[in-house]
Amino acid sequence: MESIDIEQLKTWIGREQRSHDMLGTFPARALAAVLDHRRLPEAGEELPPSWHWLYFLETPGSAATAFDGHPAKGEFLPPVPLPRRMWASGSVAILTPLRLGTAAEKISTIRSVELKSGKSGTLVFVSVEHLISQSGRECIREEQMLVYRASPTAAASSPAGEVPAAAAQWTRSVLPSTTLLFRFSALTYNAHRIHYDRDYAMREELYPGLVVHGPLLTTLLLDFALAELRVPMRQFRFRAVRPTFDLEPMLLCGARSEREAVLWSQGQDGCMGLQVKAAI
Repeated sequence: MESIDIEQLKTWIGREQRSHDMLGTFPARALAAVLDHRRLPEAGEELPPSWHWLYFLETPGSAATAFDGHPAKGEFLPPVPLPRRMWASGSVAILTPLRLGTAAEKISTIRSVELKSGKSGTLVFVSVEHLISQSGRECIREEQMLVYRASPTAAASSPAGEVPAAAAQWTRSVLPSTTLLFRFSALTYNAHRIHYDRDYAMREELYPGLVVHGPLLTTLLLDFALAELRVPMRQFRFRAVRPTFDLEPMLLCGARSEREAVLWSQGQDGCMGLQVKAAI
């Protein structure tokens, strides 16, 4: 493995990227269909929490796409010489809901690059801030934490399970089917092969099956909570606890207190895959 020149990677701190997008109705209507909503959204309506991930998508061509399906590194994101990349955690504050059918601007900034050592070896954490605005008004402030690590040399067991701190007040069983994973990958222009190419996921990255996207789990949990609580959620944070695979049904779970909803996905062993905490 290449040595990591963390000081050189830190020169990416402060790098900024601006993009514009028309928040068209098709992506939102397609996601609503994926989530089995009876009614599809229309232009002028508020975009639900996390659905902004359908927009401002990177669209690299073949030459700018790495073997694993990720965009090639070294442009906006630093060229971390570790092959595995995942979205480990994030937080979103919805200051003003985005509206469909209206143009928006996104400003992304690299805020930190850190070298750490964990149980799985060397890790590099990259923090990215995203600010999204419409009509000159800031609507969403988001922090995204990416983690890079080395490829495994042998199939590893899943991390130790983490049991939910609270009992679920509502649950729903969901099968993370290959169709669901493929559609979400397509809607978010996510070509990372661990989500749709079973042979690659098992042979190259040594996973036991296809990996369920963290943003998909977050979206499923928030959508479920909105249906149960029927109150707006203007701020949420999430963290991946351990990978979720398409091998068995999972539970979407939730519990609420006076000011917060705690949501999590849960495997057949009762342990969490991803956790979301949302202010209500």
